[in-house]
Order: sequence, then C-alpha cells, then structure tokens
Amino acid sequence: MTETLRLATRGSDLALRQAETVREALSSRRRDVELRQVETRGDQIPDELIHRLGKTGAFVRALDEEVLTGDADLAVHSLKDLPTEEMADLVVAGVPERAPSGDVVVHPEGLGIEDLPSGAVVGTGSLRRGAQIRAARPDLTVEPIRGNVDTRLEKLLAPGLQAEHERRLIASGEESALTAEEDRDAEDQGDEADDADDEVDEEFDRTVEEWFDSLSDLERAAMERQVETEYDAVVLAEAGLRRSNLFHEVETTRLPREEFVPAAGQGAIAVTASDPDVIEAVRDAVDHPRTRVAVTVERTVLGELNGGCVAPIGVSAMVRGEHVHVRARVLSTDGTEEVADTRDLPVRSHGTAAAEFAADLADRGADDLIAEAREEAETGEDDE
Repeated sequence: MTETLRLATRGSDLALRQAETVREALSSRRRDVELRQVETRGDQIPDELIHRLGKTGAFVRALDEEVLTGDADLAVHSLKDLPTEEMADLVVAGVPERAPSGDVVVHPEGLGIEDLPSGAVVGTGSLRRGAQIRAARPDLTVEPIRGNVDTRLEKLLAPGLQAEHERRLIASGEESALTAEEDRDAEDQGDEADDADDEVDEEFDRTVEEWFDSLSDLERAAMERQVETEYDAVVLAEAGLRRSNLFHEVETTRLPREEFVPAAGQGAIAVTASDPDVIEAVRDAVDHPRTRVAVTVERTVLGELNGGCVAPIGVSAMVRGEHVHVRARVLSTDGTEEVADTRDLPVRSHGTAAAEFAADLADRGADDLIAEAREEAETGEDDE
C-alpha cells in the first residue's frame, strides 16, 4: 500500500466535505490522504433528474473506475447513491457513523408540511419524497428541483429576497427600480399607489445597503439567481444540510419518520476500495459497526425489492440492543397506494431476516407498485 492514499471524490461542496471526514479519520491513523476530484455522469447532466439517468450509480461509477484502474486507492460516496448490486473487485471498506438520516422541509418562515397552504409548491428531486408528500398532502403541488444543496436553497429563497429588495428600492425613492409592470400598476391605481409607498416607507427602518449587508452569503447568492419555478418550500435530507454547514442558515422542520421514511442509506457515507491492505486500513479507521448493520438491512430490503431509483421506496433501520428495528414504505408515484410495515430483526441474522422482510413486502403488493413505477419511468409518464 502506498504511503499516501488517493481518495476519489466528486467536486461538489457536499462531496468534498464528506471526503474530508474520511481523510481526517485516516489521518488520525497516520495515513496521508490526497483528494482526487472526479467528474461523474450525474455532474455532466445537471438538468436531468437522477431517476431518469437510466439506472442507479450516476454519481458512483466514475469514482469507482478510478479505483479499479489504479488512479485512486479508494472512493467516497453518499451511501444512498451506491447501487445495491455486488461490485466486481470492489468492496465497501468503511461506513462511518451515520449523520441524521431523516428529511426536513425548508420554508422561509419555518412552516411545516402540515402548515403549508393548499396549492403550495414544494420542490424535490426525489421520487420517494414526491410520493410521500402527495400521500400526506394531496392538495400540494410537487415540482422537480435539481442542483446541489446550496443551489436548491437559493432557488427557494430567490423570489422572496428579490421581491423584498425591489420593495426597499421603491421605498427609498429609486425610480429605476420600478419595472414596466409596476409602472402600469401605478397608473391604474393612482393615489392608492402613493399611499402604498408611504406605508412601505414607514415599514423599513434600515437603508437598502444596511439590509443587503445583513444578508448571509447564501441569501446574497440567491439574490443573483434567476428561477423558472417559484417554490414555497423544498424537502431535503437533514444530513446534506448539516454537512454543507447550511442547517442553521435556513428555517427547517423535521418530517415525521413514520410517514416520511428515509431512503436506504440516507445520511451515511460509503468508502469503496479494492486493495486488501487499503480495505483493512479503511475498516480500522472509519467503520462504525452499528451504522453498517443498519444500512446493510436497508440496502438488503431495497435490493431484494429491486426498486432502485425507479420506485418510491423508503427503508429505515436502527439497531436497538439485540434487534434491528426496520420500517419500510413502498408507494405508487402519485402517493395513492402503498405497502408499509415495521419489524424487529435479530442482529445476529440481520441480512437473512431483512431479505425475508422484503419478500413479505413483495408478496403483499410492493412488487406490483414497483412494476408500475418502472413502467411509468420507461414510458416517461412520471412527473418528477
């Protein structure tokens, strides 16, 4: 094994932060680690939703190819992106301790999913989240959203911040801020517009410059973003927000895990390798046994159901003493049908027990829902 380990990673901010946690763990064992940024197929198709990329692994294969060709010694992935099929000549050498695995709804004023007004537009890039939102609130409008965590937050915040900026410019007397539409409104409304401006003047106690200076870096970036779809809220993984250091930059509400069951492996990181010495070094430095058992159960259920990214499937497991408590929820893409269950599996035989649990779900109708979702994906009928 070489003195310096080469770690392949995507170049996104979130991916680099995940890679850094692995590098720190290995460095604590006196292993020098060099990050090697690799562009993946998922990065090359930024406007296409993940489940339309043809099969799982859009962000994975390019990194693992670096390992297989000898250009890197190991690769780091978000575990939920990792295909459940066995990887030839590669193993998951390490699974660090998991971050919070649930989803959160992000709303500028901190509203939860149950508080959103009917017709509100909720953004998500996930079939699973979309189906779960429709099941919980069929009166909401689910729209696709793409991009890294910061990009999605900017898309959410942009319209409100830009409108606020415009109001403040108008109140400050900068007529250049008036748009053609506002000019027409002013002509139509006459004195009412003047009265409204007086009210706006009284509303603001800071100058435009002072207000802008008070914005966070995320909000300033959002000010410059043009969006085609205006979102009232977005649903994201809590782990992604935390690892991007953005969790405290926005108003979030955790979604109940009983209803919004996370994706298999969500919140966990996987480190893949092929060299036996590297595998041993990674396992000793970063592997967290309880997390590995939990995600093994989740990925076994997902793999046995053979749903991949084409069907709305949530699987969440947690080690509790000698048992693994697992919850699964398989839905139709429109959220109107589902097969769901919970079970306590013995830790000693968690892999076999997880497969049996998946078989039971399949017999109860999960297979049919997955087949329907796959057909929709192949015919392009899904609206995510």
